[in-house]
Amino acid sequence: MATAAVAAPRTGTVLADLLPVPSASARVRDAALVVGGAVLTGVAAQLTVPVPGSPVPVSGQTFAALLVGTALGARRGFLSLALYAAAGVAGMPWFAEAKSGAAFPSFGYVLGMLLAATVVGALARRGGDRSVLRTAGTMALGSAVVYAVGVPYLALALHMPLSQAVAVGLTPFLIGDVLKAALAMGALPAARKWLERRG
Repeated sequence: MATAAVAAPRTGTVLADLLPVPSASARVRDAALVVGGAVLTGVAAQLTVPVPGSPVPVSGQTFAALLVGTALGARRGFLSLALYAAAGVAGMPWFAEAKSGAAFPSFGYVLGMLLAATVVGALARRGGDRSVLRTAGTMALGSAVVYAVGVPYLALALHMPLSQAVAVGLTPFLIGDVLKAALAMGALPAARKWLERRG
């Protein structure tokens, strides 16, 4: 009975919920997490590697967006990526390759990240980050959401066939996505276990 009583409050939690904080400070914590997630995504977006023949570079922003969504949950993850997107559209040069605004072909990936952060956050609250295999599935689905928005947007923006957009905007990034998922598979369950032990 005692074990069940202790475990019950952990049901439906994400990593951010495990941070020790007085209840009176919960809103301040949430605001800080939302801003911090946006900043993390903006910083990670500057880690870029051009891909020959593709208008989309390899960058850290998608990985950061998925981590933010998974760690913060759907609501805070959405708000964090919405802040990231809104600030970038308003002129903050923190999209990949220090871009800002919305007039570039890969902006669809930013929109996809906003949706993906919400999806992976909802999955994390249902246990999607609590084992290696679940985390892999959560990251894979999140990446698929990003591409589902970003690739058609790229095709429309550059007036190219969807098959060509897939060739330049999805295929070159699959190996990197596998590596990012592998990193998340180790990091997220380990972080949860560590925070639960501390709590």
